[in-house]
Amino acid sequence: MSAGSVIAQSADEKAVAEAVEKFRKTMVDPDQATFEELTSAALTYGHSNGLVEDQKTCIASMVTGKYNFNSLELTEQTIRIVDKTAIVRHTFFAHTHDAGKEPGTVKLKVLMVWQKENGKWVLLARQAVRI
Repeated sequence: MSAGSVIAQSADEKAVAEAVEKFRKTMVDPDQATFEELTSAALTYGHSNGLVEDQKTCIASMVTGKYNFNSLELTEQTIRIVDKTAIVRHTFFAHTHDAGKEPGTVKLKVLMVWQKENGKWVLLARQAVRI
C-alpha cells in the first residue's frame, strides 16, 4: 500500500478510531472528566503486569501520575465492529515516568473492547501484554 492510500472506514470505525486517539492523548495529558467520558462504568482495565483495575481505580492511577506517559504512539491498529462492540488491537510504545520509578519505555500489544452506549463509543475492557 502506498503512503497516499486510504482504507475506507465505516462511520462507526471512524468514531472508534477517534475515541481511541482521544484516549491516547488523555493518557499523555490526563484529565479525569475526559477519562470518565471515554470509559464505561463497567470498565475492566488490564495492565501488562497483570494488574486489573475498575473505572474509578484506573482513572485515579492515570490522573495522579501512578502511571505517567510522557509520549505514546499507537501503530498497527485494527478495528473490527460487531454490532455495538468494537474490537481494537494495536502496538503501544511509550516513554514513561511512573511515580517512584526511573524514566523508561514500554512496548505492548493491546486489545481494547469498546461498546456503543447512548450513541457514543466507550471503553469497556482493555488488556495489554509486553512484547
